[in-house]
Formats: sequence, structure tokens, C-alpha cells
Amino acid sequence: MGTPVTGELARRSYVIGQTEIPARPLAPALYLVATPIGNLTDITLRALETLAAADIVACEDTRVSRVLLDRYGIRRRTTAYHEHNAAEAGPKLIAALLAGQSVALISDAGTPLISDPGYRLVGEALDQGIRVVPIPGPSAPLAALTASGLPSDAFLFAGFLPVKTGQRLARLEALKAVPATLIFFESPRRLAETLGAMVEALGGARKAAIGRELTKTFEEIRTGTLQSLADHYAAADTPKGEIVICVGPSEATADEPADIDRLLLSLAAEMPASKAAAEAAKMTGGQKQALYRRLLELKDTGKEGDTGKDGDG
Repeated sequence: MGTPVTGELARRSYVIGQTEIPARPLAPALYLVATPIGNLTDITLRALETLAAADIVACEDTRVSRVLLDRYGIRRRTTAYHEHNAAEAGPKLIAALLAGQSVALISDAGTPLISDPGYRLVGEALDQGIRVVPIPGPSAPLAALTASGLPSDAFLFAGFLPVKTGQRLARLEALKAVPATLIFFESPRRLAETLGAMVEALGGARKAAIGRELTKTFEEIRTGTLQSLADHYAAADTPKGEIVICVGPSEATADEPADIDRLLLSLAAEMPASKAAAEAAKMTGGQKQALYRRLLELKDTGKEGDTGKDGDG
């Protein structure tokens, strides 16, 4: 990896349209470069310059990455770095970085390390005092989330679910109470089965969205409840392309008033009633005045002592 690049490959430039643009020198560092998830024009100018200037471009699959590099006239030599050769290729990349070279890491599509290899390489680079630079750009989970219509103030990317039925249900059960939109990757051939498992574990009433072939010609975003989506894909032919599943957080249930009562009493043990109601409103999304009235009712009935705290507080 330390062999100097000469000849045609030594030209550090990229091409946009008919214009060849020289790439500025790149400081030694590990650059995590996001690449398009489908539409090649989603590449950023900074990503192009980084790929053109880097001493080494490490790719998940060099054949896939070559399509992107050729599209923009980038003549850099590539090397493979993926989950099957990481133990061998990783130390070589670290050695090159320690020798003062720049390394650009890219995956087949999207942001490196997101359900792709690389986090061990980043960890080792940081341990060695090597600078790590993110070059942000396309991301399939974020593209699906923003187009899903589901809450985006809090979300959890959960990657791929286990293939085995029992393990998949156990994982979904563990995620059931997470108060955030859940985002998953899934194989097209397992989509219908996974949606059925989600209905079983999470309930069919949850709002959800399926993003398919995002940014590509046949992009599709289908929304509905988990039950309606499960019914649709159970009856449809196996879809084609890459799949992102977004599942909204659970909505209020009938047994929540008891939980809110406990929350109000717990807060009231630490602060004035009005402030406790305000804090509870922030945490639950309820109305402050209604929560304040409920707290006064609880105090009137003498339930304020049933908070689990010692009386000599």
C-alpha cells in the first residue's frame, strides 16, 4: 500500500461534465466518505475532491466503487476493505496512515460504518492518534425517515433483524418500548415475513413506512399501519431492490393514566406541584393544566405518600 502512484493514476482530479477540476492536497487522515445510495448525482463536491486527492481509496467492493469513480473521472487506485478481509487489510491501512498517507474509506453505497464494516478501523485509528474526518452525504436510513411522515425528533437505527424467527421476535420485543421511530434494513425476500413478525410483536396499529429503491428510477415509499403493509406485501410478489422499514413509536394506551399518576407523584416529591406538572407535560406531551389538576386530586386523596420514598425524605 505504500508504493508511490505514478503515471495516469498520479493525476489527482475529478471531472464534472466536460470540466476537469484539480483536487487540492489532502492532509494525512482517515476520511469516511459517504457515497450515493442509488443516484450517482447525489455525490457531494467535497466527496469527489476527497476521493480524487486521497493516497488510498479503500472500498467495500472495488468493482462497485469503480463505477462511481469512473463516472467522475477519478483515477485513484483502489484497495478492498470489507468484513471478510478486515483483519488483514485493516493493519495495512493503519500502517499507511501512520506513514503519513491519506485514506478515503467508502462502502458500496451510503455512509460508511452504517450497517457496513469500518468501526474497528476507526477505533484503531483513534487509538493510534490518527485524525478521522467524516465527509457526510447520502444515508438510506435518513432518506427513508424524512420521507416517511413519522416522528423524526427521536429515532433508532436497528439495522437488520435476525433471520431466525425466535431471535427476530425477541429483538422486536426488546425494541417495543423504545419511545422513538425505529428504522430497519431488510432483504426483499424477507420483507413480508418481517412485517408479519412486527405485527405480532409491536402491534398492527403502529404507523409505518416502507422505502424501496430510494433515489433510484423506481423509488417507492409506501405508508400505512403495520397491519396494512403486512397484508399488502403478503399478497404481492416479492419486491425488488433495497428495503428500509420505518416504524413509528407506540401511541398512548389505556393503562397509561396509572403510569402518569406515578410520574406526577414522583416529581411532586422533589419539586412544587406547578413545576411537577410542567415537567410531566414535557415528558408525556400532556397539558400542564390538566396534569396540575390531576396532581391536586392525587394529593387530596392522600396518594402522595405512595411514591416508594421514605417518609423522612
